[in-house]
Amino acid sequence: MTQQSKKSQKINKGAPSGLVISLVVHAAVFMLAGLLVVFNVVNKEEKKFVPPKPVERPKMKLKKPKVKVKKDSKPRSSERIVTKVQRADMPEIYLPEMSGIGDGVGTGGGYAGFDLTPDLSDVTPFGGGMSIGNDFEGTFYDMKRRRDGSLYPYSTEEFRHDVKEFMVRGWKPSVWAKYYRAPKKLYTTHFMIPPLPANLAPEAFGQSGTAAGLFMLHYKGKLVYPEDITFRFRGHGDELFAVRVDGKINLIACWPGANEDAFASLWQSDASDSRRFVLGNQYAVIGDWITLKAGEPVDMDVIFGEVNGAISCYMLVVEVKGEEYPTNPYRLGPKLPMFKTEEPTLTMAEDIWYRLDPGDASVTNGPVFRDYKSKPRAAAVTVEPEPPAAEPVEEELMRLWTTADDNTFEAEFMTKMASYVVVKTENGKQHKVPYTQLSEADQHYVNLATPPDFDINFTKKSKQIEPPDPPPWSSAVLNQQLFEYTFGLQIKQKGTGDYNYPLTLQYFAIGEEVDGDNYVLLARESTTFTPDDSNNKSHEFYGEPVRVDRMATRDTAPMRGVKYGGFLITMSDSRGKIIQHKTSSNFLFDILTELKRLPVSRHFNRAGERVTPPRPTVMDRPDWMRNE
Repeated sequence: MTQQSKKSQKINKGAPSGLVISLVVHAAVFMLAGLLVVFNVVNKEEKKFVPPKPVERPKMKLKKPKVKVKKDSKPRSSERIVTKVQRADMPEIYLPEMSGIGDGVGTGGGYAGFDLTPDLSDVTPFGGGMSIGNDFEGTFYDMKRRRDGSLYPYSTEEFRHDVKEFMVRGWKPSVWAKYYRAPKKLYTTHFMIPPLPANLAPEAFGQSGTAAGLFMLHYKGKLVYPEDITFRFRGHGDELFAVRVDGKINLIACWPGANEDAFASLWQSDASDSRRFVLGNQYAVIGDWITLKAGEPVDMDVIFGEVNGAISCYMLVVEVKGEEYPTNPYRLGPKLPMFKTEEPTLTMAEDIWYRLDPGDASVTNGPVFRDYKSKPRAAAVTVEPEPPAAEPVEEELMRLWTTADDNTFEAEFMTKMASYVVVKTENGKQHKVPYTQLSEADQHYVNLATPPDFDINFTKKSKQIEPPDPPPWSSAVLNQQLFEYTFGLQIKQKGTGDYNYPLTLQYFAIGEEVDGDNYVLLARESTTFTPDDSNNKSHEFYGEPVRVDRMATRDTAPMRGVKYGGFLITMSDSRGKIIQHKTSSNFLFDILTELKRLPVSRHFNRAGERVTPPRPTVMDRPDWMRNE
């Protein structure tokens, strides 16, 4: 090999070494750059969040809603009415019931502490058809009938014997097993039944037509209070009444005479002022003292029944030991609170007040025997503002019209004349526009705005209902008048024009107080129809029958109750606008808004305000009691 060849070979061998050196240098550079990048990322200072400046927004001025509160309303104390050194002299509270609370009314007037709401249409003085949990379940027994419903020859002596046997044998319903028992149960939270017709008890249990005598009602429940408490019952029963607490007879308060004597061997009051103070149509009997431990329930039974069958009265009040109470003006006895396991709704309180002498007992005050503390339901004892009345929405007189070719103009509708529509523009000029040149929507508006006249009539059918005959052994006759009304309306279009749009008709049947100067909403019903050839452009509608009664508690006492007093009918188009009405008294149309939200069967004045029914007077007392 030559010298030149060897040199060339050395150069070729060195080439790879240079490449390696170059790669090493570049790798070092990249590594250094990477270290710098990592170093910069890791040590880069964290950015701080700076909130943006607050945006100033214009504030809207809101008007407070105006509500009406009765000026004579007195709020209920937040503390319990009966306290150990306070005088329990808070007056009864008369307040309007909130719509949707307790009406059915309920009023959605649910019981405090429960989600269940009773059907107020089924509530009677003897209870309602649904339990709320902390109430008493009642059963009706008719001793005039056998278990299968057939008549049973019975005597008053046998009746008293069977009731006494029931009490002697531990208040077991099996003692009355051979007698008729109504399948319907009632549930009550109180035993405050002022004087009323005896036939209302069997009616309440679904036994209409049953002679008002020789029947018994048995209620079972729990007696419990959230705190330690010592109290006693005072009560009166016309004619049989007894209470048992924790397996022991605590009170027997029957009508004096044969009824009271029949049970004297079982229990007698040891209170010195028993039979001294008035309660209903007799003097109250005082029971034994009872002590309850906080939250510990005990069994409680109540029975009451009717012998002769005329007036019934069963009243149970509570006297808490160490309390002082307001004074009944009559004979200066204490005005005690009624026994209750729940606060009464306003409707319930009104029904009791209607028959309860103002001085005899308090409905809204006193202890509530339940095992929890909670705010009372919206009722007669709660101060609540009336819901604001909805102000009528007035239709804009000027409206935007559109023609069939999409031209628009603003004008006020005046009338329709044949095939033309008369409108008035803003400058006061009237123009005739062909009906066919208006848009379909405007034609619809014109049709609704020009209804035909209708002949509207209010109808009422009435029949007098004879109360059940008294038992053959009784000569008691109750001065009572019962009427059943069926209200309705008749409507017929006048003329031959077509108006193929639905109409809503609503009627209000009004009663007048016999013993007062206010009114009663007897019924409120509505119906809808479209006048066309299929119904001869006429309509007839009737509501459910309505019972109206008047009575006197004795021969010389004044009649109390309600009589028919008038009507109001409104007719509205599909927009809800009233296009025609008819009434027996103009003031009824003026208070239409109030009549729409007033619960049926409630009392109101000429201003449409809900009022309490008239209370009994001294003339309703028995003659022997008034002459003392």
